Amino acid sequence: MLDARPVVIGVTGGSGSGKTTVSRDIIERLQGESVVMIPQDAYYKDQSDKIIEERVKTNYDHPDAFDHELLIHQVKQLLAGETIELPTYDYSHHTRAAETVTIEPADVIILEGVLLFVDPAVRDLLDIKIFVDTDDDLRFIRRLQRDVAERGRTAETVIEQYLETVKPMYHQFVEPSKRYADIILPEGGANKVGINMLEAQIRDILLRVAASR
Repeated sequence: MLDARPVVIGVTGGSGSGKTTVSRDIIERLQGESVVMIPQDAYYKDQSDKIIEERVKTNYDHPDAFDHELLIHQVKQLLAGETIELPTYDYSHHTRAAETVTIEPADVIILEGVLLFVDPAVRDLLDIKIFVDTDDDLRFIRRLQRDVAERGRTAETVIEQYLETVKPMYHQFVEPSKRYADIILPEGGANKVGINMLEAQIRDILLRVAASR
């Protein structure tokens, strides 16, 4: 039987795979339960010490773009029952924003991000590892639509970034990390059967954690 320690669920997959949609869908279904979601994107490294011309050259799809130490530290704080101040990232200025988001500890922590399974120290925090597996073309279309609509990018810059870093980094780091997954979820948010199964499993975890107290 589980003890009262929170359970950490990692949801990963390529950019545009639907991992964020899956995570948010689960959070919405479990509204009112003790569940929080932590995006790995919040932990992009602060680049305020660099000029903007240097910041724009950052390869955001490489593991080195992330502050893994802070991510690990804050997840461990949540596991210890402590509140954290989650960083936020300003994509228009390519650096960490001044604002933070207060996150209270919860029984289930859903950690989602494109490179979650790459760092062994991050993997070690994950009790359940889910890989959202979606066709390359569909992932690219979703990324194009998102970056133009939400991040102020042009179609040309999105395509250039995809070809230069996103696609090669996916094949170098993300796709190989699929072997660490406990569950492979095809088609992301469209896979309602798979999400229903995840919801049921998480509800079972919440019941067992509550019963162990």
